[in-house]
Amino acid sequence: MTHAAPLPNALGIEAAGPTDGLTGLLRREGFLASLEAHLHDAAQDGTPFAVLALDLDRFKAVNDTLGHHYGDALLRGVGRRIRACIRGTDIAGRIGGDEFALLLPDTPQPDAAAALGERLTDMLARPFLLDGQSAVIGCSVGVAHYPADGTDAASLLRAADLALYQAKAEGRGTVRRFVPALRSRADARRVLEGELRAAIGLGQLELHYQPQVAVATGALTGFEALLRWNHPSRGLVPPGDFVALAEEIGLIVPIGEWVLRTACREATTWPADLHVAVNVAAPQFARGDIVGVVRSALAESGLAAHRLEIEVTETSLLHDVTRAIATCQRLRAMGVRISLDDFGTGYSSLTQLRDFPLDRVKIDRSFIAGIGERADSAAIVQAVVALGASLGLRTTAEGVETEEQMQRLVLHGCADAQGFLIARPVAAGAIPETIERLREAAARLHLQETRP
Repeated sequence: MTHAAPLPNALGIEAAGPTDGLTGLLRREGFLASLEAHLHDAAQDGTPFAVLALDLDRFKAVNDTLGHHYGDALLRGVGRRIRACIRGTDIAGRIGGDEFALLLPDTPQPDAAAALGERLTDMLARPFLLDGQSAVIGCSVGVAHYPADGTDAASLLRAADLALYQAKAEGRGTVRRFVPALRSRADARRVLEGELRAAIGLGQLELHYQPQVAVATGALTGFEALLRWNHPSRGLVPPGDFVALAEEIGLIVPIGEWVLRTACREATTWPADLHVAVNVAAPQFARGDIVGVVRSALAESGLAAHRLEIEVTETSLLHDVTRAIATCQRLRAMGVRISLDDFGTGYSSLTQLRDFPLDRVKIDRSFIAGIGERADSAAIVQAVVALGASLGLRTTAEGVETEEQMQRLVLHGCADAQGFLIARPVAAGAIPETIERLREAAARLHLQETRP
């Protein structure tokens, strides 16, 4: 093809615009100008070509841990390796901090573009030596083709980006080609995002509550608040289908605040000996004013502080350990209890039990599910219960679904349990009936145990 008004870049490749000082590749505006030029010519002669979107994996970790000097050196190395992989007629650009794009002229065979993507993932996964420091990153690649996947710059780049997102979602370090289903899923996600943004104002969010009982006696101790989205056409949407989206688009902090205020207000209608446990997402704990929100929610509702239990995950605590410890200390100073959720699924749990001011440890349901079939699951549960007891922490088993699991928890000395065996989550209006039923069940159990 004949390119319109080409300018040589640092590689001797004919492409429009100035080059990036670190990588020697085109800057964003130069790459886009080259893409527009190829599209103009392709519209006349129909010559196919490919566009690749490339995103570095783990670059931010190197930049944050080693410093920007090493980050810059790493980008220079990335630029050299990309140049070593491409043909003289190919055009490469750095279009963001660690985002790159490639234009491959005259690429009629889809396999050729995918093969280049594989070479790039292989080359960029090899260690970089940066001033005596070894750094290991990687990359994910999305591939789109003209004219099958788009006939203008915006649609082609979007197709490549959607393929890239799919590659990252499947574990990174992979190459994925665009398929129309990716666009359909993205469109559906965009609709869901718009509906979620409106859900709070429209009153579509609600809380359901799952009972927690003492393992030894069956006595009801409290409820865990679980977020639900009552969608007008989709019905009751479980949190697994929208909480991650809320985190991505920055809605989790206002939604989390709504959950806290609502849970505290509704818990004031329960008997005074029952607590309410509320999950706090990592962004709330790391960036939001969780202490201020809790203080305000307690003041507005009149709920006693000791009846509120904040559940945090390991991710929440690891973002900024010093701040997280201080936040937990401030909450506990108010009288609020702190629970470590999903224990055993992370990497630094023992350190957290030692360093963080906690009141409870919740054993992840994955261990409870195997407690009757796998010796290692039973051993882990027993060890966590013993460790919690030695540190003065209560233990709660999540996901209890069978009588056998409950009996084994009794034998291991676990303090509390929740799960479908006890009760499924219920709406706020069903709380009084659930309390009555569970207390009657506990009373019958007590009579059986005390009967001669």
